[in-house]
Amino acid sequence: MKLVKIISLAALMTMGISYGTFAQNKIEWKQATSGGYTYKYVADDPTQARFYTLKNGLTVILSPSKKEPRIQTYIAVKAGSKTDPSTHTGLAHYLEHLLFKGTDAFGSLDWSKEKPILDQIDALYEQYNTTTDETKRKSIYKTIDSVSGEAAKYAIANEYDKMMGAMGAKGTNAFTSFEQTVYTEDVPSNALNKYLAVQSERFRAPVLRLFHTELEAVYEEKNRGLDNDGRKVIEKMFETLFPNNNYGKQTTIGTVQDLKNPSLLEIRKYFNTYYVPNNMGIIMAGDFNPDEVIKEIDKDFAFMQQKAIPPYTFEPEKPIANPIIKEVTGPTPESIMLGFRFLGASSKDAQMLELVGNILTNGSAGIIDLNLVKKQKLLGAGAFPYVLKDYSTLLLQGNPTDGQSLDDVKNLLLGELENLKKGNFPDDLISSIVNNERKRIIEENENYGSRASNLMSNFTDETDWKDKVAYVNDLSKITKADIVAFANKYLGNNYVAVYKRQGEDKNIVKVDKPTITPVSVNREAQSDFLKKVNAMPENKIDPVWVDYKKDIQRGKSGSYDVLAVQNKDNALFRLYYQYETGSWANKYLPVAVNYLEYLGTQNKTAEQFSTDFYKIASTWNITASGESTTISIDGLQDNFNKAVSLFQDLLQNCKVDQDALAAYKLSMKKSRVNKKLNKGAIMSGLRNYAIYGPQNPFNNELTDAELDALTADQLVTILHDLANFQHRILYYGPKTASEIGTQLLAVHKAPASFKPLPVAKKFDQLTQDKNKVLFANYDMVQAEVFWVRNADNYNATEQPTISMFNEYFGGGMGSIVFQTIRESKALAYSTYANFSLASRKEYRNSAMAYVGTQADKFNEAVGGMNELLNELPESQKALDNAKEGLRKSLATDRITQDGILFSYISAERMGRDYDIRKSTYDATPNFTFADLKTFHGKELSNKPYTYCIVANQDKLKEEDMKKLGDFKKLTLEEIFGY
Repeated sequence: MKLVKIISLAALMTMGISYGTFAQNKIEWKQATSGGYTYKYVADDPTQARFYTLKNGLTVILSPSKKEPRIQTYIAVKAGSKTDPSTHTGLAHYLEHLLFKGTDAFGSLDWSKEKPILDQIDALYEQYNTTTDETKRKSIYKTIDSVSGEAAKYAIANEYDKMMGAMGAKGTNAFTSFEQTVYTEDVPSNALNKYLAVQSERFRAPVLRLFHTELEAVYEEKNRGLDNDGRKVIEKMFETLFPNNNYGKQTTIGTVQDLKNPSLLEIRKYFNTYYVPNNMGIIMAGDFNPDEVIKEIDKDFAFMQQKAIPPYTFEPEKPIANPIIKEVTGPTPESIMLGFRFLGASSKDAQMLELVGNILTNGSAGIIDLNLVKKQKLLGAGAFPYVLKDYSTLLLQGNPTDGQSLDDVKNLLLGELENLKKGNFPDDLISSIVNNERKRIIEENENYGSRASNLMSNFTDETDWKDKVAYVNDLSKITKADIVAFANKYLGNNYVAVYKRQGEDKNIVKVDKPTITPVSVNREAQSDFLKKVNAMPENKIDPVWVDYKKDIQRGKSGSYDVLAVQNKDNALFRLYYQYETGSWANKYLPVAVNYLEYLGTQNKTAEQFSTDFYKIASTWNITASGESTTISIDGLQDNFNKAVSLFQDLLQNCKVDQDALAAYKLSMKKSRVNKKLNKGAIMSGLRNYAIYGPQNPFNNELTDAELDALTADQLVTILHDLANFQHRILYYGPKTASEIGTQLLAVHKAPASFKPLPVAKKFDQLTQDKNKVLFANYDMVQAEVFWVRNADNYNATEQPTISMFNEYFGGGMGSIVFQTIRESKALAYSTYANFSLASRKEYRNSAMAYVGTQADKFNEAVGGMNELLNELPESQKALDNAKEGLRKSLATDRITQDGILFSYISAERMGRDYDIRKSTYDATPNFTFADLKTFHGKELSNKPYTYCIVANQDKLKEEDMKKLGDFKKLTLEEIFGY
């Protein structure tokens, strides 16, 4: 491992020693042979990745890591919406959904009977596709619906998800972008043979079954996108930057017109064209022997045959000579985005963008960070590169504060580009960025998932991994003069500006609800292939539980208790001060800790503090929640004293800044207005109202009058008092608890006596005695519904049953809820249900469910969920699968690093001194359906619920909502408390 070298170099740099004076190994491609296979690797690569190319052209990238007995896998195809036919946009995304439906070997009860019906459906869709007469189209679709119902009798819905679930897989999913479609799993290391068997079969000959219900799920996804103003801004930006390239000519999810006219023949053609081995990669990181894995992959995927890939061609984009201004409208707050176009990922210019982005915005010491955000000239702002194969873009985004126009925001952002072009930034900013990039790389390589993700992106971008490994070294060679020259060459009036206006979007055309008859999901059925996979041998992985007495070191630092877990992998530390008080005791506290961002001391400005932290690759943060407050500081252990002392100075010696408070109040007022325009925030408010009533944690906010009366002295007093409250110290790093306790004595001294913690306000959870409806109006295409019911107080003995019930009922794609609401009835893109555990032992658990659906399917979707809440469907096969999956997932789950400390705190708050996962693991084999039915009857069935509904009042009938229970339309002031 080369991580120690990287850290020591970074530490030496912080002492002012030049990076260039150290000899380094040459970062270059090398070749080796092991286990009978030749591979390439990059010298000094901290991921230790091996790059194989099999005889059929399949790329395999393997990065072994033994820390956890799991493997993050990606199967990536270098094809996405960019290569969609112009007459069938959204096709790559369709195909992604259908790759979960099985083949002739799995997902089918009887392929010989199913195939002729599917062929009939193919022909019907082609007829539907070419028919323009609406009466005839409705007649054809009615036939499609009928024939699809017949085909579904032979289909086994979600059999793929069942197989992966039984292995103990997590994160079963896929995604499609401009030039990639990627299938992702996180599997136990002992199930790799099963995983590969399923994947090789999955890509052998996929069957496009259950198409019309899945098509409806894509419709729902499209409508969710129409409700997403951020997506609309990006789509408008790309449409304007790339008028000649499919980045801008078509979107990943496709047009409404193309969604309404799918072609299964075109989908198969796309699969046969692009899903070929020389256009695909299998990327893995985790606990495995690469010599064994490459042999298994070669055997399982040898059937794939190499084919020529049609090149994507496009007319080069013309230079942008003058600013191009565009607008989009929607219900969310106003903002502006600027975009500059650059060459693609493999170009040197694109590689420079990441550094330019960091100079502008790095969260601490970037030009925009210091000049605009820290000085509160904007509500928020940032810059980030978006790098793709053909072109890249540098995007700048800004949010106005109170009284600002979008033109004001644009001019401020452009002003910082002028500072960049003039070199108005510190000479040592690049070396600070190098330090922080080294730290980021160390943190990423701690996690096998991050390793796999980075390697996958490199594969689909078609960039050189050697350049990634050498990135930090290359950064250190770039000078300030290089940056200034680059900025002056590329960042002029050649930009696109997209103004996001607040208001009604009159151009939205939603995808209307088709008539779909619920189809069979055949829960009890199993294919021979599934049985064969489940029967494959696997080595047992023994679970590892946390022993809080052995795994946590305990020490003292003066009057403070210290809990520590030693970091034996690298030289990073993470330090936490944990207070048992929060906003319920003082609702001014969250305001005060955010105000600290803009404060300095007698000797340092706020900007100097940010710069000083960034120079030593350290960060700090304060989070004030309802009943707890946590201060966190992280960085390199060599800089521990410097980072802790720096924060201590800021917290204890911060001084009143009236100008900062005036600007902060303006920002707060604007943020409060903006929050009322966010449908997610509105739903959170409704849920809190349902759980606690009119006075609840969500609206425990300052009133407008309290905000106006707020003084800087009040807030600074609160901040200074934090040092006078008792708190626990949590530490993850290279030192022992005893060592760090001693080290902290000099930099984090306790007061002579502690002030008593303020008494917290109590919020009592309601008892739902009858059905109620809480409604909030919002300009949106979809309708979102949340069911809430408070149950009994937390009881540790019930937790294994709750875990088992959630796994069976509403946890994932193979669960009862997902199969019924989405797969069978096509009523929602997103749906789930669970029995939610309390956050502390004195609080009550909650039964919750969710459906996001089209407004015209509201009654059906709510009725479908209510059926499941009232009557638990029985499936022994689904239960066996859930038991197997839960047990294997627990056996391979590892709580590590500072996760051990937070697991302990969570257990302590629940009244436990042991790892509850062991109880669940031991109990899982003995659960019966009768146990789950008893639990369902006790906690969910025929119980009163509060329905929280966010929707457009013009698209949802009030009388339909009133049928559910006592109806109350809440105002935004009732929801938010101001």
